[in-house]
Amino acid sequence: MTDPRPSLYPVLQYRDAPAAIAWLEKAFGFRTAVSYPNETGGIAHAELRFGNGMVMLGSRQEDGPFALRPPAEAKVTTQSIYVATDGIDDLYARAQAAGAEVVMTIRNTDYGSRDFSVRDPEGHLWSFGSYRPDFTAAG
Repeated sequence: MTDPRPSLYPVLQYRDAPAAIAWLEKAFGFRTAVSYPNETGGIAHAELRFGNGMVMLGSRQEDGPFALRPPAEAKVTTQSIYVATDGIDDLYARAQAAGAEVVMTIRNTDYGSRDFSVRDPEGHLWSFGSYRPDFTAAG
């Protein structure tokens, strides 16, 4: 039997992970599944759910192989997260009300999706759309 859980889990770091979690819940409707504090008042590990997907996040690590700089600090974005969902117009309004920086206004694409892209307060790029890849067509 195939494991029904997702295989990919994006992982993000935030300077202020507790504030990021609260913002992601407010702006996008994420639900915190687990959150483990670290010794400095930050987050060692958290898992936030959206539909049947999940992102993991934690407080910024200052050293080691996973020491990452948030996009707002690095002044560059090297990746983004795409979230497939329904209710795109309502979610766009919710994200704007929470203060998300609009990078790409809501639009209809040539491939049949309704999309928008925003940055969270620490500069991570989030795209939401109605397009859902067809897993039966992929190898």
